[in-house]
Amino acid sequence: MNPELASPSSSSDRRISVLARHLAGVEMDSKNDSISAFPTSGSDNNSVFSHVVRGPEDPILGVTVAYNKDPSPVKLNLGVGAYRTEEGKPLVLNVVRKAELLLVNDRSRVKEYLPITGLAEFNKLSAKLMFGANCPAIQENRVTTVQCLSGTGSLRVGAEFLAKHYLQRTIYIPQPTWGNHPKIFTLAGLSVKTYRYYDPATRGLNFQGLVEDLSSASSGAIVLLHACAHNPTGVDPTFQQWEQIRKLMRSKGLMPFFDSAYQGFASGNLDADAQPIRMFVADGGELLLAQSYAKNMGLYGERIGALSIVCKTADVAARVESQLKLVIRPMYSNPPIHGASIVAAILKNRDLYNEWTIELKAMADRIISMRQKLFEALRARGTPGDWSHIVKQIGMFTFTGLNSKQVSFMTKEYHIYMTSDGRISMAGLSSKTVPHLADAIHAAVKQVV
Repeated sequence: MNPELASPSSSSDRRISVLARHLAGVEMDSKNDSISAFPTSGSDNNSVFSHVVRGPEDPILGVTVAYNKDPSPVKLNLGVGAYRTEEGKPLVLNVVRKAELLLVNDRSRVKEYLPITGLAEFNKLSAKLMFGANCPAIQENRVTTVQCLSGTGSLRVGAEFLAKHYLQRTIYIPQPTWGNHPKIFTLAGLSVKTYRYYDPATRGLNFQGLVEDLSSASSGAIVLLHACAHNPTGVDPTFQQWEQIRKLMRSKGLMPFFDSAYQGFASGNLDADAQPIRMFVADGGELLLAQSYAKNMGLYGERIGALSIVCKTADVAARVESQLKLVIRPMYSNPPIHGASIVAAILKNRDLYNEWTIELKAMADRIISMRQKLFEALRARGTPGDWSHIVKQIGMFTFTGLNSKQVSFMTKEYHIYMTSDGRISMAGLSSKTVPHLADAIHAAVKQVV
């Protein structure tokens, strides 16, 4: 009989017969051989994972681990980028509490799954916040926005999409940059290269080096750009320099991938901090944007962010979104609802929005005041060197210029915790702790080369 014409019952009989013979063979083997445990059983202490080595602590989050183990009453954590009040406490914005109260009291709200792309209202409002209310790209439906797991998730989804669908697999990132950037892009399948950004001699921007490196970059390559408050240096291009960067990148067909973690948190002005991105959108070209609400709304643990891709046409944007869904679905299926609902509630309500901008400005101003206080404290102590970069840099972090030996000295002798590259979170400082930090820096500079 032709096997293809065999009846379902005869096919089933054959499968049963094969299974029976297999089980008989297993039984015979078990009689002839002593029973030995599989490695995954609990009969001994051998593990199939015995070869696994202990991984290193994350260079940023590991700072907090070390800090938590220190019993000193004067210890100070300036490692992780999270805002603290003048009393050194985490801050939940009043406007966030109000938004959450509205959500809790809304009996029509449910806990159903969101679509793969997230909360539609959140996506629409996020694009408007970043690109501007009257952005032609939004009006022409050339922007696709998907909710992601904060900035990190937005970067990863964007990178995976580019690795699958973009003509280039190379991304240029600034040197230095946030420590997670190279890991995100490498694991997504992109080849990571660097371009010069920071000048240790001036503790400012190496604009000439930046231009030279992007000029020699391969045509069509992806370029990661920090939208504002560059992490870790706090050094940003001027608007005039941004315009030169834009022209250079467009002339070489380089693909901008903006990372915006600090909109409104840098200068205190949402529109000013979005200006570099809007320059690129205004020329009609394409770009990617990773957006986070961790810092500017204090929603760190909600993991709320968005990825936007600006395309040439509405049709392309729709097709891009369809492929973003295919990236997201096997990664985390769909995003959580609570953080997105908080953001949407604030952005769509004029009173809540205005209150948010006031609280946001207050956070930014406090950080700026900490910069001034630290600068003045170092100057009062006669600390060797020019420390004006502390007040010239912007945003959450200051790149102090301290080396790893000096950082270790400050941790050991003064119980001050920071990343080994000398980056400190200005948001972790207060008027009470500035003198302690200034003493530590002064001693480190004087005693450690």
